[in-house]
Amino acid sequence: MTQSSPSVSLTAEEYDRYSRHLILPEVGLEGQKKLKAAKVLCIGTGGLGAPLLMYLAAAGVGRIGVVDFDVVDSSNLHRQIIHGTSWVGKPKIASARQRIAEINPHCQVDLHEVRFTSENALAIVAEYDIVADGTDNFPTRYLVNDACVLLDKPNVYGSIFRFEGQATVFNYQGGPNYRDLYPEPPPPGMVPSCAEGGVLGVLPGIIGTIQATEVIKIILGAPDTLSGRLLLVDAWTMKFRELKLRPNPVRPVIEKLIDYEQFCGIPQARAQAMAEQQSIPEMTVQQLKEITDKISGGDSSYVLVDVRNPSEWEIGRIPHAVLVPLPDIEQGDGVERVRSLLGAAEGSPKKLVVHCKLGGRSAKALGILKQFGIEGINVRGGIAAWSEAIDPTVPKY
Repeated sequence: MTQSSPSVSLTAEEYDRYSRHLILPEVGLEGQKKLKAAKVLCIGTGGLGAPLLMYLAAAGVGRIGVVDFDVVDSSNLHRQIIHGTSWVGKPKIASARQRIAEINPHCQVDLHEVRFTSENALAIVAEYDIVADGTDNFPTRYLVNDACVLLDKPNVYGSIFRFEGQATVFNYQGGPNYRDLYPEPPPPGMVPSCAEGGVLGVLPGIIGTIQATEVIKIILGAPDTLSGRLLLVDAWTMKFRELKLRPNPVRPVIEKLIDYEQFCGIPQARAQAMAEQQSIPEMTVQQLKEITDKISGGDSSYVLVDVRNPSEWEIGRIPHAVLVPLPDIEQGDGVERVRSLLGAAEGSPKKLVVHCKLGGRSAKALGILKQFGIEGINVRGGIAAWSEAIDPTVPKY
C-alpha cells in the first residue's frame, strides 16, 4: 500500500529495535521502511483495538490514527489490555496514546476523539492507507465498509462474541467487501452484545492480533492475505475454520454514505421498544424494596422474577427473586413456569414483578408474557440500580 522504495530512513536505535524484523527475508530493511512510511487508521480502542494498536506500534508502523470517544470502564480491563486501572473514567483515546508512546516513541499517533459518522468518515479515512475495524456494532461496520469502498482502502475486519471470533480482509485487490458477507443487517436485538452475552477476555487478543498481522502483510505486499477468506475461530474448542468469500456480482453499488442507524433499523426498533415499554408499568428499586420487605414479613401476594442468565444469577441476586431466564420465556417453557408461580393468593392472583440487569430484558419478557395474558411490572434499572441505591453488597458487573 506504500511506495516500493519509501523515502524514509531508520535511526541507529530503530535498527536495533527492529532487528528481528530486519533479518527476516520477507521483511528486511525495505519492508521495515514500508512499515515506517505506512499510515493505518484503527477505529475503536476496545477489545480488538487494544492488541491491534499495540502490535502495529511495536512493528514500527509510522503513523497510526485512532478513533474513539468512550472512556475506560473497569469492566473493560479483562480484555482491553491497552488500558490500565489508573485510566478508569478517563478517555480511552488518551490511554491508548500513552501506551503506544511507551511501546514505540517513533510512532506518530493521530487522535480522533469523535463518534465515527457519515459526516466525518470520508475525511478521516482519506488520510490513511489501511483501515482496521475494531468496532462492535452493525451501523458502524457498514459505515466503515462503505467509506473504504468509496475511497478504495483495504478494510481489515474482526468481530468477537463469547468464545467465537471472525477475521478477514475486505475491499483489497478486487476482493469482497463487508456487504458480500452481510448484504442486509440482522434485525436489531437479534445478535446480543458482549455486555449481554459476555466474551472470553483473551478472544479479542487472538482476533485483534490476527488483524494486526493482516495489516502488516498488506503493508509488506505479502501474497496470501485473508482477502476472500473468512477465518472463524472457536477459542473454547481451539478450532479454526475458513469460509470462501467472493464478490457478489449483483450487490448494490455504493455511491454515497447513508444514515446507517436507519439502515440497520435502530430508530424503528427504539420507537417500538419505547412504545412497548410505555405500555408496561414500571416501579423503582425503592418501591421494590418495600415489596421485598413485605415478602420477608410473610406477604405472599407478590412474585419477583429474575430473567437474567444463570451465570448472572450466581453473581448476585435480589432477595426473594425466582430465576426464570429470558430464553426460557422466549421458548415458551418459562411462560408456564411464571404462570405456575403466580397461582393464587387468598383468592386473588399474585402480582408479578420482573427484573433483569438494567431493565431491557425484563421489559422484553413482560411483553412476551403479556401476549399470554400475564401482566406484570418492570423494575426500572434492574439489579444494577438495586446495587447502586439499595444494597451495595450486590456486586456490579
